Amino acid sequence: MRRLLAAALAAFTLATPATSAFAQDSGDWLIRARAIRLNADNDDTTGLGLSINDRWIPEVDVSYFFTPNWATELVLTYPQKQDLHSSVLGVKLGTLKHLPPTLSLQYHLTGLSGWRPYAGVGINYTRFSSVDLAPGVDIQRNSVGPAVGAGFDVPIGGGWLLNVDAKKVWIDTKVSVGGSGVGTLNVDPWLIGIGFGKRF
Repeated sequence: MRRLLAAALAAFTLATPATSAFAQDSGDWLIRARAIRLNADNDDTTGLGLSINDRWIPEVDVSYFFTPNWATELVLTYPQKQDLHSSVLGVKLGTLKHLPPTLSLQYHLTGLSGWRPYAGVGINYTRFSSVDLAPGVDIQRNSVGPAVGAGFDVPIGGGWLLNVDAKKVWIDTKVSVGGSGVGTLNVDPWLIGIGFGKRF
């Protein structure tokens, strides 16, 4: 988190000299690659103290600008492996993978000197796969929930951008033991990222 904050401050420092580069920041398409820190809220109603681990994940997103201000963004990655722990039992219950694409509608501010902030709302679909848990323990495989986010791009020349982004995504899965439902694990992660993009 400290490194991300330092990078954000560096981006603001770059904003003034990047004014001339801002003029080159045009085109309907924007592709970014980011390193994302997944910090899960892990609000568990099962009484087992369930949680998945925080981790860094790679991410690619594609945005299409249908006006200078409005854009759609699709966030993609590959299935990410997580450990499922129980603090009550004091054990790791197993592993699972999740694939969490998110589609958002964003508003981008224009006319600012050297940087472009944005905010958006969207929807997340998460598919849990490769679920390998303790005998009798299982989870629901699909989750659909809202997502909100904000960030900014800083042009650095030639259509290239430095990006800082933060999203809150609501992901939950029902948990069963021995075939009977015992509650819900609300993962609901914060996704804090930094990366580079290309506008064309």
